[in-house]
Amino acid sequence: MTNRICHIEIDESGLKAATPAIEQERRVAVFDLLEENSFGLPAREGREVPPGPYRLALAIRDGRLVFDIATEDETRIGEFHLSLGPFRQVVKDYFQICESYFDAVKRLPPSQIEAIDMARRGIHNEGARVLQERLEGKADVDTATARRLFTLICVLHWG
Repeated sequence: MTNRICHIEIDESGLKAATPAIEQERRVAVFDLLEENSFGLPAREGREVPPGPYRLALAIRDGRLVFDIATEDETRIGEFHLSLGPFRQVVKDYFQICESYFDAVKRLPPSQIEAIDMARRGIHNEGARVLQERLEGKADVDTATARRLFTLICVLHWG
């Protein structure tokens, strides 16, 4: 399949050192993303879209989320920038619920952990939905890919 990401890079320059939990989330998201994803570039203004698979670099620059895209052979296609504003509240909510979840795992019974995990998944889905909306017309991603990319956006927000 050509509509996919074959390599992902996260620009962590200028970010606070990640906690072990955040680092683990990043590793799992990258692994899962590379194992299975759907990422395509729509034709824009009649221009030909280079076929994938694609290399994606994610960064935060000047307060904006940057998607830098290249072909598998590293030919640069271009980049697009998304405002971080629409993500701020959902990222904040996600970090808060993750903190509650990691704390609950240490001291609460499974039924309470399950309730917190369901809330965590709900917020994660909301973040993926916001991302899909923001990517409209720029990149086509399925829900699973949007969820994994949202996790990586959270990693970039860390600190």
